[in-house]
Amino acid sequence: MSFSETTLTVRSAADLATVVPYLLGFRPDDGSIVVVASRGRRIVFAARADLPAADAPTSHVPQGLAANLVAVVRRQQPITDLVLIGYGADHIDPAVRAVDEAFTADGLPVRDLLRVTGTRVFTLTCAIPDCCPPQGTPFDPTASPVAAQATLAGLVALPDRAAVAARFAPVDGPARDRIRDATTAAATRLTTVTAAGSTTVDEAGVHAVRDALRHHDAGRRLTDDEVAWLTVLLTRPSVRDLAARLTRPHDQHVTFWADITRRADETLVPAPATLLALTAWRCGDGALAAMAADRALQVDPTYRLADLLRQALHAGLPPSAFAHATATDTTHHSGQ
Repeated sequence: MSFSETTLTVRSAADLATVVPYLLGFRPDDGSIVVVASRGRRIVFAARADLPAADAPTSHVPQGLAANLVAVVRRQQPITDLVLIGYGADHIDPAVRAVDEAFTADGLPVRDLLRVTGTRVFTLTCAIPDCCPPQGTPFDPTASPVAAQATLAGLVALPDRAAVAARFAPVDGPARDRIRDATTAAATRLTTVTAAGSTTVDEAGVHAVRDALRHHDAGRRLTDDEVAWLTVLLTRPSVRDLAARLTRPHDQHVTFWADITRRADETLVPAPATLLALTAWRCGDGALAAMAADRALQVDPTYRLADLLRQALHAGLPPSAFAHATATDTTHHSGQ
C-alpha cells in the first residue's frame, strides 16, 4: 500500500506500531509480517503477508513469501530503509529473522526488526535492557499522538480484515428480495433498450452512471430500482469503464461503490466490486482494494479487470497503474 502526502510524526518503535494499522487500514492478525518502507524521512509503502502457522517449523519461511516481499519492495525504489514487524508471540521471531536475511541478501537496507503482541512492542535487533526491555515497551494506540494525527488526517484503522470485508458484505433478508425483484425488472428493461441498438445502451449507461454519482454526491442513496438498473448496465464494459473514469479517488465514492456492491444481485457483483477495488486502490486503501477484487473474482473467476487489478496489488504496483490496467483490459478483452 502506497501513501499520499499525509504527514504523521513517528518518533519511536511504539509510534510505528501504533500507526501501522492506519497505514494498512486494519490491525494485522497475529501471524502477520508487515514491511514498512521509507524514502528518507518519509514512509512511502507498507505491505502485509502471512507467516507460517504456529505449528509449522518456526525457522522455515517459504521461499516464495520472502521472494515476493523482496520483489514488491524492489518496485518501490528508491528505498532508503525498511522495518520488518512481526505480529504474535515470540515463536514468530525466527521467521521474521529469516525474512530479514532474504532482504539483506538482496541488498535491501533493513533498519530494524520489531514484534508486536497485544499492546507491547519488542525490538529484536537490540539487547540493551535500558533501551529495549526484554518484556517489551508498552504502547497505547488510543492515547498516542500519532493515532490522533492519523485520525485527523482521515485515516481509519479497522479492528481486523473481517471489519474491512463487512463494508461491502451482501445485504440479506427483505433487502435482498427487493433487489432481486428490481433486477428482474431491470433485465427486462435492458432487453428492450438493447433491441434499439448498442448506441442506445451506451447512452442509457452514461445517464445512469452520471445520475447515480450525482445523487450520491448530493447525499441521496439510490433506490433499489436505480441500483438494479445501474448494475445491469455495468455488465457492458463500455459503461463500466465510463464509471471508472467518472469515479473520483475520494472516500465518498469508495462508500458509493461499497453500497452498490452490497446491494447488487449476486450475479452482477463483479463490475461494482471491481469499481470499488479500483477506487479504494486509487485512495491508497490496498486492503479494501484487494478484498473487493477477490469478491469480484469469487463470483466470476474469469473477470479480467478484477484479475488484472489483483495482480497489480499483489505486485505492489502504485495506483498510477490504474489507467494502464483499464486500457489493457478494454483493448484485449472487450467482453469483461
